[in-house]
Amino acid sequence: MARVDELRLMAKIARLYYDRGLKQNQIAQQLEISQATISRLLKRAEEEQIVRVSIRVPVGAYPELEDEIEQAFGVKEVIVVDCLSEDDQVLRDVGAAAAYYLETTLKSNEVIGISSWSSTLLAMVDAMQPFPKGFEAEVIQILGGAGNPGAAHHAVHLVRRFSSLVHGPAHLLPAPGVTGSPEAQRAFLEDSYVKEALNRFGDVSIALVGIGSTDPSQLLSLSGNVFSSAEIEHLRKEGAVGDILLRFFDAEGKPVKTSLDDRVIGMELEQLPSLKRSVGIAGGKRKLDAIRGALRGKLINVLVTDRRTAERLLKPAA
Repeated sequence: MARVDELRLMAKIARLYYDRGLKQNQIAQQLEISQATISRLLKRAEEEQIVRVSIRVPVGAYPELEDEIEQAFGVKEVIVVDCLSEDDQVLRDVGAAAAYYLETTLKSNEVIGISSWSSTLLAMVDAMQPFPKGFEAEVIQILGGAGNPGAAHHAVHLVRRFSSLVHGPAHLLPAPGVTGSPEAQRAFLEDSYVKEALNRFGDVSIALVGIGSTDPSQLLSLSGNVFSSAEIEHLRKEGAVGDILLRFFDAEGKPVKTSLDDRVIGMELEQLPSLKRSVGIAGGKRKLDAIRGALRGKLINVLVTDRRTAERLLKPAA
């Protein structure tokens, strides 16, 4: 076949496929050409620039920015949501984006670990739609949820509400996130119900975690699951930039080990990189260093964040 004839045929096939919406088998039948040839010539049409693929990115979507962060930090997926401000709207918008991510990626029979004391995770759960009937996933609380009576219901609400949305059992961790002393932690760890919850951590396939700065959030402060100002200052001097599950890490995502770890009841940082998916849900300028550290240390392999934070992640750390 002369080149001009081949180009003409490519153009004809491309028009039938893209403009008229015919399927490859329909074109093959109409032109009396094998479907394999149709497929090959459609590919050639792109190579010859007879067909040019143009992606129109909708307003509020940032696939290039997401790809840059994925490549820069070597993570599985980044979801960037547009936010008009850096106040509570970030929390709601990031939470809603995380809800949609889960609605489209969670699989039945997964074992989901979820943190307590995260306002962003609460926003995510409040934004989620129930999964279809027949879907079932197990939910495990991976950070102690007991605390001040006025705030403790948030942790229970988060876990129970989430489990109802995925139509599966909820396994609560009946202990505080931070105990008053190492002796108190050891006493809780001997409780049979606490042991049962901790033993389930090894079954978790996806962890949903907030990322905190060294300054505790309002919700965490209200819960009573916080360290003192002097203890936080000591963590900063040791290089801590943030925490996941009340386990602190430095700018490279390496755990900052202190005696305070002996008072925390929950999943440890070292367990997160081994999970199929460890999803960090956080945004805002205050958490920038913590989010960057979590990415560098591979403590998370999926990030849901806001656009301004995403853009700052690609700039050199101050």
